[in-house]
Amino acid sequence: MGGRIYIFSGPSGAGKSTLTRKLRERVKNVGYSVSHTSRPPRRDEVDGVDYYFIDRDTFNSMIKDHAFAEWATVYTHLYGTSLSSLQIQLEKGLDVILDIDSQGAGNIKKHFKECILIYIFPPNLQVLETRLRERATDDERTIEKRFRKAVAEMRECEWYDYLIVNDDMDDAYRKAESIIISERCKKQRVLPGIRGIFGI
Repeated sequence: MGGRIYIFSGPSGAGKSTLTRKLRERVKNVGYSVSHTSRPPRRDEVDGVDYYFIDRDTFNSMIKDHAFAEWATVYTHLYGTSLSSLQIQLEKGLDVILDIDSQGAGNIKKHFKECILIYIFPPNLQVLETRLRERATDDERTIEKRFRKAVAEMRECEWYDYLIVNDDMDDAYRKAESIIISERCKKQRVLPGIRGIFGI
């Protein structure tokens, strides 16, 4: 049986990137789709690891070729998830983790109906604002814009399957890991293998 897609969304500063990185490092048989973006890399970001950094013309060509399962404009930059990258990993039986916003999650759901949607919250709005400022990668105007967008985006959580408040990273990780493990144990995923082994 093929793998499943686990989408992690949440406002900037909720800790979802750290959480998804820990899951990729610790959970077996997990793949990860590196998104494409037209924005320049931030310090310490590595091409092909954090994102595929491409120019806007290349990105637009990929859109015309229907190469993305989803894509969106975020703060004037383009972001997209490669459709072929997802399909290759799923066919190998890997569960694929995605770190994308709610708009992208909705678009992925159209292609992959059985994907699992998980929304990550910060402990409260004050912590969220502090985390955005501690990044020291954006100017004041951008921080304020990200904060307003985060508050608006959190209303999208209602159509997600699971909600996690990240007030402690270790606890948030255990909850996220348990979601993946419990989904892997569901009857429809396990029964075909059981029948093959036991002839039932």
